[in-house]
Amino acid sequence: METELDLDMHIAKPRGETRVVVAMSGGVDSSVTAAMLKAAGYDTVGITLQLYDHGAAVERKGACCAGQDILDAQRVAERIGIPHYVLDYESRFRDAVIDDFAESYLRGETPVPCIRCNQTVKFRDLLQTARDLGADALATGHYVRRVGGATNARLHAAVDDSRDQSYFLFATTAEQLDFLRFPLGDLPKSETRRLAEQFELPVAAKPDSQDICFVPNGDYRRVIEKLRPDARVPGNIVDTSGKVLGRHDGIIGFTIGQRKGLGLGGETGTDPNFVLRLDPARAEVVVGPRAALACRSVTVNALNWLGDAPLPASGQAVMAKIRNTAPAVPCRLVPAGNGMASVLFDAPEFGVSPGQACVFYDADRVLGGGWIVEAESAVAA
Repeated sequence: METELDLDMHIAKPRGETRVVVAMSGGVDSSVTAAMLKAAGYDTVGITLQLYDHGAAVERKGACCAGQDILDAQRVAERIGIPHYVLDYESRFRDAVIDDFAESYLRGETPVPCIRCNQTVKFRDLLQTARDLGADALATGHYVRRVGGATNARLHAAVDDSRDQSYFLFATTAEQLDFLRFPLGDLPKSETRRLAEQFELPVAAKPDSQDICFVPNGDYRRVIEKLRPDARVPGNIVDTSGKVLGRHDGIIGFTIGQRKGLGLGGETGTDPNFVLRLDPARAEVVVGPRAALACRSVTVNALNWLGDAPLPASGQAVMAKIRNTAPAVPCRLVPAGNGMASVLFDAPEFGVSPGQACVFYDADRVLGGGWIVEAESAVAA
């Protein structure tokens, strides 16, 4: 089939001798990635990771990496004529992602399991598997751009802002980035759909997955209770002075910034309560006015820095995102040693939660990021 795409992988070998492993989830994006590479003449190999359920989730909707999605990946591989392998990574996924997800909520945090999955199972374990298979690169269907040649590449946001996934890839190291390729980074989603039809892929009309893959119905609390039967510890809902306003049946049902579902139906006045803090040791949910959510700075750990030069001891002005859906805001990033750093916002941020990622940018270039471990209130005690 003819295609107008001319993919340059920046690898100094003939395309037919350049092996590219594609992480195929069974969705449209990774399927088009594999088809593009095959059509461009690369020695393309598809790998799908079995992450949970041992394939029992064939009828499950909205998930990935299990059941129907594995079958879809196999069908796509057959359609475009590439070898395809399914690898059982269930134990790795549980240890690195699912258990961490549950423990994070028990600590009063709000985790981002997709980042953990990219950081561990995909860009550590799968990347090594690709190397073991003699691959010259590992390609994924992420909407993010790798800018540069064979080495010293830089990570940039996708051209299509509505599809950009750079927030979820902040932990990608410079060494990993040299081996990774993201063919969809310059394309809008509409073009990816068009290519899926052009390649006559059996998943061309398949909807995008919306939920966390192992929480396809959105009920994360049920997953936590299954993993940690003692997760729901009842406690008090208190205001900032410690006054008891109500009861709850477990902090895992709350997130920082939450307004609805607090069970404080007797509230009066015009200033509603928001969740300000979760205290696992006391089993308390601390609530207060929205103004009390204002945050002047955060501390991050496990800092991954992708800048061209080391982060200066005096700090550097950057843009930061505290959530994938939040706009990037100006701040100063100051290293604190041992992989820690302080993020000083130019203006207060609201609803900052430990467990989330704080990702740093220079325009659309990703400079790295870290995990939020502490937030300092902008409101005087």
